[in-house]
Amino acid sequence: MRRIAGLLAALPLLALVACSSSTPVKSGPSAAPSSSAPAVPSPVGSASPMPTVTGDFGKKATITLPAGQPSGQFVVSTLSEGDGAGVNKGDWVTVNYTAKNWTTGKDVPSSYDAGSKPQLYQAGSGQLVPAFDQSVVGKKVGSRVLVVAPPAAGFGSTGNSALSVGGQDTVVFVLDIMEDVPQDSAVTGTMTQAPPTSPQVKDNGKAAPTITIPKDQPAPTDLQSFALIKGDGKPVQAGQTLVVQYTGVLWSNGQQFDSSWSHGGAQALQVGTGSVIQGWDKGLVGQPVGSRMLLVIPPALGYGDKAQSSIPANSTLVFVIDILEAV
Repeated sequence: MRRIAGLLAALPLLALVACSSSTPVKSGPSAAPSSSAPAVPSPVGSASPMPTVTGDFGKKATITLPAGQPSGQFVVSTLSEGDGAGVNKGDWVTVNYTAKNWTTGKDVPSSYDAGSKPQLYQAGSGQLVPAFDQSVVGKKVGSRVLVVAPPAAGFGSTGNSALSVGGQDTVVFVLDIMEDVPQDSAVTGTMTQAPPTSPQVKDNGKAAPTITIPKDQPAPTDLQSFALIKGDGKPVQAGQTLVVQYTGVLWSNGQQFDSSWSHGGAQALQVGTGSVIQGWDKGLVGQPVGSRMLLVIPPALGYGDKAQSSIPANSTLVFVIDILEAV
């Protein structure tokens, strides 16, 4: 069956986009080293010579390169430590970054550039080049981290032509760790139930919520959207990548057909671009981050007259969706 999550965070320049067995994704071109690349060296805290960095966390850094050639070592150094939660392997982490090619002395495109946005990915999961993938694990949210990445920890022997990085180039990154969402995250707060003629939802903490379909009620023909918990974050915009937990059941019999809790926890997907079913695009755009949404989706905004594995044709779908992050 085609899962609801249409794609992971868009990672066209820095990533090897990984696909889980349960969630097909649209993959961008790989920028990570191939399996034949040299093994990633163990990181060290410092090496000589070292770049210097100025500027405040959350703003584009100024990277000054020293005289001399890079040491060839993979350096990961915390410039300033945040006071947030520590990043664990598998967490969804949001990182802003500044970068410079040490070999050429030229700036590399940054998330702080106009029209760019932070990088969202699962820490330590192999989605990104090692300079990103490994360097944030164990660091705290709010930290600024300096990374000196030789080719084996960066873009490998092929480099990355889109970023003007050659196969022998060392790249310097300054990573600002903005947010962290563990895979078992769930929205918390006092729930307000939908009207009695709509599905009722029981909160189960960090387990999938229980959805009960009202008896003797016809399936609605229009999209129904209820904020069971209203978040206090910024409204979701079309084109953003969300991190969500979700559970879906059939209106016809209340049978669960999909749940992020049963296949790895929080998932990333893009909304407002046709990457997910229309009911999700219409029901999630505009809702504040931190909300728990109940969506009742008629067939025309779901899978229509096409059966999807355990979803019969012309099914009305019911979802509870926790909006955990939006980038």
